[in-house]
Amino acid sequence: MGNEVHLYEYREDIRTAQLVQGRSINLALSQRGRKALAAVGLEQKVLATAIPMRGRMLHNVRGRTSIVLYDPCTQQCLYSVGRKQLNELLLNACDAFPNIHCHFEHKLATANIREGQMQFKVPKEQELISTSADLIVGCDGAFSTLRQHLVRTPGFNYSQEYINTGYLELCIPAKNGEFQMPANYLHIWPRDSFMMIALPNQDKSFTVTLSMPFEVFEKIKTHQQLLDFFRQHYVDALPLIGEEQLIKDFFKTRPQHLMSVKCKPYHFADKALILGDAAHSMVPYYGQGMNAGMEDVTLLTSILDQQLPLDVALAQFTESRWKDAFAICDLAMYNYVEMRDLTKRLSFRCRKWLDTTLFRLFPRFWVPLYNSVSFSSMPYSQCIANRQWQDKFLNKALSFTLLTSFLIGGAFYARRFR
Repeated sequence: MGNEVHLYEYREDIRTAQLVQGRSINLALSQRGRKALAAVGLEQKVLATAIPMRGRMLHNVRGRTSIVLYDPCTQQCLYSVGRKQLNELLLNACDAFPNIHCHFEHKLATANIREGQMQFKVPKEQELISTSADLIVGCDGAFSTLRQHLVRTPGFNYSQEYINTGYLELCIPAKNGEFQMPANYLHIWPRDSFMMIALPNQDKSFTVTLSMPFEVFEKIKTHQQLLDFFRQHYVDALPLIGEEQLIKDFFKTRPQHLMSVKCKPYHFADKALILGDAAHSMVPYYGQGMNAGMEDVTLLTSILDQQLPLDVALAQFTESRWKDAFAICDLAMYNYVEMRDLTKRLSFRCRKWLDTTLFRLFPRFWVPLYNSVSFSSMPYSQCIANRQWQDKFLNKALSFTLLTSFLIGGAFYARRFR
């Protein structure tokens, strides 16, 4: 049956909670996450309620739309997955195993990773609850408590970066029980230094994320300023959200911060390990946070299957993963610039067309960056190296073409006027 596993969760059981805490923004499921779910027999159950997103629908300032498909060649797509539904499915799967024990509303307060000792704070209990484990695995997010303890160990490298962009969650509700926009797309309103995106939900609404520099948020102080701002930049979205709902959602909370974390090693001896956002938190603009976390588990499982000593296995996991984790953090930063600005540029669309054409003609030779990240299991660091090679190839091809054209033109000119 395997090892005894005790899962400690800070929040209450999401399956019975009347008010679900945390983010509501949907998750974008792609190949890496699907592979991990398939390994435990849950992929089809997740996809059964997921909404396929076949490309980006771009909204310009006049409200006109255009479509950029993710993969016109093989028709692969992303899937919008509800956080609540996914968590419920995973917890129900845990309940099927008698050796997995879930403890909700347990917040990790302190840990002695050398001794495998932990203490948890529980509501309505004045005393901390103590427990121990042979191996502590921390999947406790970007502000990981376990990672804070790892930082104090010799040889642990850590860096974090806050970007000068905050986000607010808004909502486009269903109308007469139907979506108000085409459902099978990730909707983007690119506006140079800021943007808005919307993902479809299972209840026919859209979760909208407004991402802007904090100084732009700070300039909007009144209801009228907010409405004027949306009439200028998001004219087609305003009637879909509704003026009253927009005002309510915008002013009920402050913009949230976004942070990128890089660290290594991910383990301490054979006593502790961090995975997911605890190990490599990233800004959410490549839709790879969940997928990268699930890929952590895929890699870790493949290493543990080798039956190595645990300290050797964990060290091998760190060595095999950190370069790719750093790479996806960098890619997520880049994709924010692409989504808010580059997607509306002619140069971006020309490169997209060229990548698609070459991919269609030479699928094994030419894999576009987005396809390699979202629709394959190519290591993230290799995805970047592959893109750099493609850039060099195209630059040389362009230089050769220009030089050849110049020589041919010069020869024609000299022959005609000699």
